[in-house]
Amino acid sequence: MIDVVYFAWVRERIGLPREQIKTDAATVADLVAELCTREERYAAAFADITALRVAVDQELADFETPLAGVREVAFFPPMTGG
Repeated sequence: MIDVVYFAWVRERIGLPREQIKTDAATVADLVAELCTREERYAAAFADITALRVAVDQELADFETPLAGVREVAFFPPMTGG
């Protein structure tokens, strides 16, 4: 099981702050593809992954990051500083 965490507008579109998912996805991109097949709200949230960032076990990662042994994947929009 992997904890999947959603932040900001990703959370708003999906309607959940987090969930536990049983998956055989090999990479973050595979997980996203799997989520998109679940319901339209996931497809809407992940329609443009270039507008998203991902963290794997609280470390910034990319969509090709392997999921073997991973406990948590978080999706969030890019942050701006000031």
